[in-house]
Amino acid sequence: MEIKKTLSLILDELKSTCAGLKEAELQELENRILKANRIYVAGAGRSLMVIRGLAMRLMHIGLNAYVVGETVTPAIEKGDFLIIASGSGETKTLTVIAQKCKSMDIPFGLITTDPDSTIGALADCIVCVNAASPKLANEKHSSIQPGGNTFEQSVLLIGDALIIDMTSNKSLHESNIELMKRHANLE
Repeated sequence: MEIKKTLSLILDELKSTCAGLKEAELQELENRILKANRIYVAGAGRSLMVIRGLAMRLMHIGLNAYVVGETVTPAIEKGDFLIIASGSGETKTLTVIAQKCKSMDIPFGLITTDPDSTIGALADCIVCVNAASPKLANEKHSSIQPGGNTFEQSVLLIGDALIIDMTSNKSLHESNIELMKRHANLE
């Protein structure tokens, strides 16, 4: 197969997946982010890699954002909000983090392909991504991509869309000026 044809198929898959997202779920996640004192993100594997991108952009727009597990991440407290990205909603380490939040009465949101998962049952808000996942039994969605690629790519796009919406009261030029003030300069 030609690589450009494969790219086109991936884009079609992402367009279809994103079209299936529910606006109310996305708005609730955004509202909780904007109301939080600090925002924490967690994931595992590739999901962690893409959710870190959201934490970076949240920081770029002036919010206090942290990645769970980093050495400089402060303790989570009342008034904070956690976002977990887990395609299966069953990742053991993330389940423990979700349970810890619940025991501390800290709200958290979940981006997942399985809202009925263990983490989903604990979440205060859920964004359900209708994407293929090799970890789910009775697979409802198919993909040309391996693993949870479509889910992980969707998490990245959801994060970018949230940031664009949260900064929609500014021009792109103004947003970029603000972003560059906080962009890493020890590169």
